[in-house]
Amino acid sequence: MIKKVIVASKNPVKIKAALVTFLKMFPSEQFEVEGLSVASGVSDQPTSDQEVFQGAFNRADNAKLAAPDADFWVGMEGGVEEKDNEMQSFTWVVVVGKNNRVGKGRSGAFFLPQKVAALIRQGKELGEADDIVFGQSNSKQQNGAVGILTNNAIDRTSFYAGAVVLALIPFKNESLY
Repeated sequence: MIKKVIVASKNPVKIKAALVTFLKMFPSEQFEVEGLSVASGVSDQPTSDQEVFQGAFNRADNAKLAAPDADFWVGMEGGVEEKDNEMQSFTWVVVVGKNNRVGKGRSGAFFLPQKVAALIRQGKELGEADDIVFGQSNSKQQNGAVGILTNNAIDRTSFYAGAVVLALIPFKNESLY
């Protein structure tokens, strides 16, 4: 039986991260992954750990309301937070299962260049700031800041995928959760 996964975004990076991760975590199962645009209920550019987490949780919850026939709903939210006069970027992922089990995972964090951080402080979203500073176009649907800054040693898909793996731990180890 093919299990249906709804990713609460139409961003191809997030959809691919979910597909790759579900297949890696559950290699004997088949998945159909579909993107769906839903509201995050937070700022376009979340600026605290709590706001980023809330955005991921809201996206998963809103996806479940919009497409209740799925098996899993995945909310992914990237954001930034000030730390010691620098700005870090990270992602939260929330996965809700058909049985209302919830998994949560957070990516690692990396610090943004001052030019990018300054633009975010002026009200730009991270993707827009990256495009301006690095001369890119629509980088948030491609390699993102992490891919640009690491020369794709870690691209945005793998950055999100790591957090999806962590969010799937309760589903991989159901008897412990």
